[in-house]
Amino acid sequence: MTKRIAFISDHASPVGILGGVDSGGQNVYVGQLAKNLAALGYEVDIFTRRDSKRLPEIAEWVNGIRIIHVPAGPPDYVPKEQLLPFMGDFADYVLQFFKCQRKGYDLVHPNFWMSGLVACEIKRQLGIPFVVTFHALGRVRRLHQKDADKFPNERFDIEDRIVTAADRIIAECPQDEEDLIRLYNADPAKVTIVPCGFDPTEIWPISKPLARFALGLPPEERVILQLGRLVPRKGIDTAIRGFARLVKNHGIEACMHIVGGESEEPDPAVTPEIGRLREIAKEEGVAERVTFVGRRGRESLKYYYSAADIFVTTPWYEPFGITPVESMACGTPVVGSNVGGIKFTVRDGETGYLVRPKDADALAERLAHLYEHPKLMSVLSRQAIRRANDLFTWHQVASSMAAVYEEVLAPTRSRRQEQTQLVTVLNRSFDQLVEVLQESRRRVTPALLDAADLVSNCIARGGRILISGSGPSGMEALRLTSKFVDRFKNEERVGLPAVMVSETFADPFAAVDREHESLLLRHIETVGKAGDVFIGITATKRSRSVLAAFRSARNQGLHSIALTGQNSGDLPQAADIAIIVPSGEREHILQSQLVIIHLLCELVEERLASETHFTNVAQFPAAKIGRSKVKSSGRRGNLDGANAGRESASNGGNKTYARPSGKSGNRNRERAGTR
Repeated sequence: MTKRIAFISDHASPVGILGGVDSGGQNVYVGQLAKNLAALGYEVDIFTRRDSKRLPEIAEWVNGIRIIHVPAGPPDYVPKEQLLPFMGDFADYVLQFFKCQRKGYDLVHPNFWMSGLVACEIKRQLGIPFVVTFHALGRVRRLHQKDADKFPNERFDIEDRIVTAADRIIAECPQDEEDLIRLYNADPAKVTIVPCGFDPTEIWPISKPLARFALGLPPEERVILQLGRLVPRKGIDTAIRGFARLVKNHGIEACMHIVGGESEEPDPAVTPEIGRLREIAKEEGVAERVTFVGRRGRESLKYYYSAADIFVTTPWYEPFGITPVESMACGTPVVGSNVGGIKFTVRDGETGYLVRPKDADALAERLAHLYEHPKLMSVLSRQAIRRANDLFTWHQVASSMAAVYEEVLAPTRSRRQEQTQLVTVLNRSFDQLVEVLQESRRRVTPALLDAADLVSNCIARGGRILISGSGPSGMEALRLTSKFVDRFKNEERVGLPAVMVSETFADPFAAVDREHESLLLRHIETVGKAGDVFIGITATKRSRSVLAAFRSARNQGLHSIALTGQNSGDLPQAADIAIIVPSGEREHILQSQLVIIHLLCELVEERLASETHFTNVAQFPAAKIGRSKVKSSGRRGNLDGANAGRESASNGGNKTYARPSGKSGNRNRERAGTR
């Protein structure tokens, strides 16, 4: 049965002219989401305030979507900060409209807090559930804008009421989710992240020469673009100041184009922000290099995005930000503020760069870096197109939203429905883990190969492998030790000389205190000798005991390998080789560490199975013994012989180790995945 959805968007009509003070991302969001939901089979009506006498009460739009222009307040433009007094009339009209429909609405989707107030009243009177997208939160806005925020203080209480009454709350990015939970005490189970998107049939890459020809821009000029609503919180003043420093401090000749405003021609009388920004450009000495383009229709935006070398967006805060995604979809790298949705959509160093808000110097430095490395800019361009199309199309957004709707509308959760939801959770978890593993493969491969060399050389020369794990990584340390001592894939090889050292012999996975820390150090001092290898595994951000263990190992002349995650403090610097899982989530780190441990075991077995790979492998008889299928007593005898030669095999604490063909394996090189 076809579901019928009522969108409420008090001030942002999908047919509104974009680029003005109150017309921007929400207009695009409402229109695109409605069109793509209709394509999925939903019936959608959009209720928005009538702000012109020429607008009909009901207008047929596209894909069967109707736009209902609600008579609430004067039929003229009213700043959204002044619309709250008209929301009572808005709600009364919508309620009456609902009651007159032959076929009722299944669900209401309000956009913005005043629309949410209307949805609360509809639910109270008619019992229709609602899913809300705030697009911006009052407390976050007040935090950043302070006295410049002109919305009434009643907004905070109304938002609290909406958060309590909503059946589901849509967060547009992880920061939005965090703000809802932290500032509004939202139930985490009710909050679902569904991002914004772009339309591939509207926004796509155009060759730079063709785009510049269409816009009348010089083909060889360096072009920086800023596009969006012209309001102070968008931080366009920072973009201009950063651009000025690019020209003056870095000596890079370029121009900046600023698209947006209330009129086709840039007019400070109509768009006061233009006047303020022009004065800033004049003060910075770049007035002749900064062009205010005026408002442009969406059909022309792909030309501006494609014509630019770099897209700049530097707001103080941003709940999501559609323009960075559109720029990425056109293959233009983004330099944006490290806030809100921008730090979710833009991958720093992969599709562009993130800088602190209001930091013109940092912005200039990143712009200069891109212009000084044109090949890097090309790489970021390709990766930006891929990321936008993989994650942020409106079809994907609508599909995710439809899944939320169906969860809300399900009258009872049958066993089959529960299983479907569990499968969704599993798929999401698998997808997240796969992303971390794919990134790990790209980043840690060189360090993992070096680690296998180091371990294999140590064993071949009669040394020992000391292994320790901190907290939950203790299980991974035990697993690695057992695979070395027993066997991994090669059933014929002898056990390898691996020893697990822990903070406490009684419980290696217990919480660490100072007594346990000193016990770990004594254990390393007792068991380890110069030339041995110490492997420390941790998934925590700061592990004092493991860090102390690495320093102790270095002082004793042991080589060291750290297997850790991001944000691990000084640990990578304390190790000879750092294998860093590119994630800050503990569970992802632990799962990835298990895979890396298996790979390390496989590499070591491959190394030791070759008699010619290492120049001194003859000191380790495991390969020959394994192929001869000797009895366990014979293996132990050979291992004892290997242990007897440990002192002579030691290199006296020198931080190099044998490599193939006698090359040195100095660990001080900088490479991906290592320190």
